[in-house]
Amino acid sequence: MKSILIVEDDDTIHNLIKELLEKEHYITKNAYSGTEALTIIENENIDLILLDLMLPGINGEEIVKKVNKSIPIIVISAKISPEDKVKVLLDGANDYITKPFDKQELLARIQVQLRTNSKQIKNLKYKDMELLEDNRSIKIKNNKITLTRTEYTIMKELILNPNKVITKTRLLDLISLDAENCDENSLKVHISNIRKKIRQVTQTEYIEAIWGIGFKIKE
Repeated sequence: MKSILIVEDDDTIHNLIKELLEKEHYITKNAYSGTEALTIIENENIDLILLDLMLPGINGEEIVKKVNKSIPIIVISAKISPEDKVKVLLDGANDYITKPFDKQELLARIQVQLRTNSKQIKNLKYKDMELLEDNRSIKIKNNKITLTRTEYTIMKELILNPNKVITKTRLLDLISLDAENCDENSLKVHISNIRKKIRQVTQTEYIEAIWGIGFKIKE
């Protein structure tokens, strides 16, 4: 069964969504603040996030920026302006639905995101590199390379965006869920460690540094 995190501080709306999902046999996880949501995301396996934007503590917009793109996010918010929708979608949310919402429409949007994400996870490959979700490792030419949780998070983000430069800020936001006191120096160390592990099985360079901006998968 799929696990869905409900991030909503309004008890009435939260309980309504929880009841709706459990009737459809989803496993529900519950957070009533942004801080609580990030803790759950860091420590539990979540397949999809339903996210309010106006939360106590860390707001929903910041959560969108921090969460790994492999976890789909559907924003459910009372903010209805096009500017709010566009910004949060560009920052990484997968869908946006305004309150009040239709229950069947919400269920349909959830099904679409879970179906799309399932296909995406099965095809996390780049050239001769394959990301192995089950044990946080990569495989190159039948050679398995074990990664730390933080290293895996970095490689997953790069492979999910093969034609895009991933900024240092974006990567730092992601790995901050895995480790405390993350800065540019620690990010460079993680990248260096990944490169060393890859060089043990091949001389091909897979990570390209874009000076002053970030990193991308080398074409």
